[in-house]
Amino acid sequence: MEGFGRSTAWLQGELSSRSPQLHILDCRSRELYEASHVERALSVALPGLLLRRLRKGNLSVLSLLPGAPQGLGATTVLLYDEGTREPPDPGAREEEEEAVLVTLLQKLREEGCPAYYLQGGFSKFQTECPHLCETNLETASASRSPLPAAAPVVGLGGLSLSSDCSDAESEPLSSSGGGVESEGASPPSFPVQILPNLYLGSARDSANMDTLARLGIRYILNVTPNLPNIFEKNGDFHYKQIPISDHWSQNLCQFFPEAIEFIDEAMSRNCGVLVHCLAGVSRSVTVTVAYLMQKLNLSLNDAYDLVKRKKSNISPNFNFMGQLLDFEKSLGLGGGGRRPTQAAFFTSPTDDSVFKLDPT
Repeated sequence: MEGFGRSTAWLQGELSSRSPQLHILDCRSRELYEASHVERALSVALPGLLLRRLRKGNLSVLSLLPGAPQGLGATTVLLYDEGTREPPDPGAREEEEEAVLVTLLQKLREEGCPAYYLQGGFSKFQTECPHLCETNLETASASRSPLPAAAPVVGLGGLSLSSDCSDAESEPLSSSGGGVESEGASPPSFPVQILPNLYLGSARDSANMDTLARLGIRYILNVTPNLPNIFEKNGDFHYKQIPISDHWSQNLCQFFPEAIEFIDEAMSRNCGVLVHCLAGVSRSVTVTVAYLMQKLNLSLNDAYDLVKRKKSNISPNFNFMGQLLDFEKSLGLGGGGRRPTQAAFFTSPTDDSVFKLDPT
């Protein structure tokens, strides 16, 4: 990738000119980003599962970036890690953050985007241009601090990076061509069973009384700020609403405990529970994955794959994926997955039969 580097002096000039035609991506860990980063930089939170899919071509890398639907055109993208080699070698075995940088740089170039890496990385730039770095002194002294909800994280598939958090714009369907995974299919017109009594669906599903009655659903978890709880007044349903938009600024993980408790309550009463957002691809998926991680002791990758086998068009935005990654660490699951510590139920991906996995 000879010739794809840009100097600290070049970046200093771009930042000083406030060029709107520049996107800066920080490929380091979330902790390092929050401690200090280049002014205007966005953090890239890429779990291993999504990085592998990006490498395989199942994701369009341009879908990670803010820009027009037709592409970024002449917009320049600059990537950096802590101390990038010159030039990075796509064939070498890289450290985690360098693997993200090399993969994004290569894919951006393949898709026709003018992309470069910062020569010397963040450490060199911070030394030479400290006034152009945003530093959180409290976090820098305690690098394990969690990332605040408002910290910008690059999104996936139509994720809005503007101040407009409207659901209609921020949660597109896979068929919209917004860069979500190519293996995605049109969303089903009925809720998908993830576990016995646990269903994942959309706003349309939550408004279908016949479907709710047929599946024995009496608990409805509404993961939106503005969709109504349609049958709340008739007394036959238990509702819980999580007022979250599908936007990079939203802290969904703060609601995981109460969402999991609500789902557990339905399960303990042998009632069906529907988890829904607008389209059933991002917020509701994030909550469902979090539930599987905690209750079945599954890694993020395993829980995500379990849900994706049942509903192929899922696409949580990257901020929510980053929050799930933090949740995985808080549960002590690591990245490799574990055998469930209690009996777990899985639905076959090829039919509607259910089998039980007993770890004993």
